[in-house]
Amino acid sequence: MDYVVGNGSSLDERVRVRQPTGCTDALTLGQAPEETMTGAVTGRGTHFSCDSLNSHPKLVTDMAKLERCLVGGTFDRFHQGHKSLLNTALEVAELVEVWITNDEMSAAKSPVLQSFEDRREAIIAWADERITTHELGDSLGPAPNRKDCDSIICTPETLGNCQTINEIRLKNGLIPLEIIEVQHSLDEAGGIISSSRIRAGLIDCEGKLWVDDEQKNQTYYFHMGLDEELKKPNGDLFTGPEDSPEVAMTSAMENLAPGSIIAVGDVCAATLLDMDVVADIAIVDGMTKRVELEQKVDLSRFDVILNAKNPPGQITPSLFQAVSNALHNDQTTCIEVEGEEDLAPIVIHLLAPIGTNVVYGQPNKGVVLRVTTLESKEQCRSLLSKFEVRS
Repeated sequence: MDYVVGNGSSLDERVRVRQPTGCTDALTLGQAPEETMTGAVTGRGTHFSCDSLNSHPKLVTDMAKLERCLVGGTFDRFHQGHKSLLNTALEVAELVEVWITNDEMSAAKSPVLQSFEDRREAIIAWADERITTHELGDSLGPAPNRKDCDSIICTPETLGNCQTINEIRLKNGLIPLEIIEVQHSLDEAGGIISSSRIRAGLIDCEGKLWVDDEQKNQTYYFHMGLDEELKKPNGDLFTGPEDSPEVAMTSAMENLAPGSIIAVGDVCAATLLDMDVVADIAIVDGMTKRVELEQKVDLSRFDVILNAKNPPGQITPSLFQAVSNALHNDQTTCIEVEGEEDLAPIVIHLLAPIGTNVVYGQPNKGVVLRVTTLESKEQCRSLLSKFEVRS
């Protein structure tokens, strides 16, 4: 049987989404990138460079107010950098046109990109009446031919692209656009606030790390106040007979997002292997319902075996490290836990890229599939904060 995932590809051809070592997006001509920015201004023949226009009020005061500014980009997971970019455009121009890449243009960038309508709605919800949104269907957009626009946004990487647009405008008999260059906004770890880093699961839309190094090096202890919250199946529950786990698992496999598969628990990992599916990452402890299994998961089916120490009712630095290492390699990996893996989904959602498929068993009911999203990350961050912490 060929299991079909969300993007229509077969399971063994699905896109593997792991955390990249570097997260930058390719830029198209005339577009601002997803990694956005606060401030610097370039006029015709004059180039100012600063961290923020707010830091240079005289620069803004001395500039004649522009009429209409063009801004192009993907605007996936509308974030603080995007807001800084558009605020800069509003500071220098009366009107701002935001040109958002359509679904056809965006499809090649990432399989987990938001739809055009979702990206546009996020901007509209934030913007004031001076901003209008438009669909961008090619790499240049309207900039080379528009007579009623006088400025365009760029970044250091796309300055040359905007200069090329101005060369085309000159050939078309049009006045070159004022080029407004803005620098990248940085997150709390000093990285660029970008949609690619958000999709990679590293930061939220405000540029905050989902979990920092200090938090990864702490031990978290379960307490009874968390019992009810942790018992709830967070995700989609697929039911099936307990003695035939492949029934529920088959349903789960038919509803996958485009990302990697992470199986938590021996029964889930073994069931997938019986279905001839090797999870990208499996986390096992040799137990089911806290009873030792007679038949262990066939570890020989995995390329890499990692070990973690994680006593029952705890989340340890060892588990954080093992999950992080597994996410950063491109081989199928099984993490053998000495102790218990029941709380591993919290760690996975905090560290994994958007679109990761996390499957685990729900006792006496079936299989839960939860796809990593900004919402799942936020919930797990909140949940982790409720644990008792010991360094």
